[in-house]
Amino acid sequence: MLSSVPKIAEHHFNTKEAVVNAAVTAIFALVVWYYNIYTLPTYSRKDIYKGISLTRLMGSLVFGMAVMLLLAFIQQLLISTLSFGPVMLMIEVRGILINLMFYMFLHLLYQNYHNQRVSIELERSKSDNLGAQYELLKQQINPHFLFNSLNTLKTMIEVNDKQSVDFVLKLSEFYRFTLESRKLDLVHLSEELDIISAYMFLLKARFEEGIRMKNDIPARYYDSMIPPFTLQLLIENCVKHNVVSLEEPLEIRLYAEKDYIVIENDLQPKMDPAETSLHVGLNNVHERYIHLLDKDIVVEETDKIFKVKLPVIYEYTDH
Repeated sequence: MLSSVPKIAEHHFNTKEAVVNAAVTAIFALVVWYYNIYTLPTYSRKDIYKGISLTRLMGSLVFGMAVMLLLAFIQQLLISTLSFGPVMLMIEVRGILINLMFYMFLHLLYQNYHNQRVSIELERSKSDNLGAQYELLKQQINPHFLFNSLNTLKTMIEVNDKQSVDFVLKLSEFYRFTLESRKLDLVHLSEELDIISAYMFLLKARFEEGIRMKNDIPARYYDSMIPPFTLQLLIENCVKHNVVSLEEPLEIRLYAEKDYIVIENDLQPKMDPAETSLHVGLNNVHERYIHLLDKDIVVEETDKIFKVKLPVIYEYTDH
């Protein structure tokens, strides 16, 4: 249609010439379009980084000029009254412009498509890497707890403590939960509190009244979700970095504050410099929340209190 505009604008309009001219241009456009598609290379990052291939561009232009020359001869046969020289020159110039436009447009689409493929591959690699890192984070949980528990059990057996059987049962319950939740990203808060109950029994067998925990989390939060062993890891941190004794009992409190589950303890740090915190436990919890929710935990510390606030994770999207 565009190629017919000059003919339509002429004072002596010839319908046959306009139709033949438009048909020649349309046929040429179709042939060149599919030729450029056919000559696109298969997927290769190396080819993408090279940019526009001058060899393919020159090949496409030469092929287009040959096709247009053939079509110009056909047009001359259909309309013998036209002057072949000027007509052929006009058609060839038009063909080169069409060919360049098609080549650049297809090259742009080709680059865009394969750049997206590269981006998808990079995202997949990042996802696999994050998954591997998350598995490592989960494996960091409770590295020393088993050894401490076995030592406590050994002591209880040596003194014929009547609670040693209950201790074994609670310990087995604790590690049964560990095995069941090993492949889970989230568990219900109620399940986490159940395992905290077993864990506190084990700690009390070791420290007696030197450690106390008060749970004031409302029941409406029990159906929310939490990464498994989050609270256990934070309680273990409390024990690790604070004095736990009958003279100075360690108080731990659990409660809810708006959209956070809060674990709070009295701050009574150990004086041994060897126990300087490297924040491994807190970093573990933080990284798991970043991985699962892209949310940060909140850590608040005063002279007397250390507090960790965990974002509430609702099971349903309407929350």
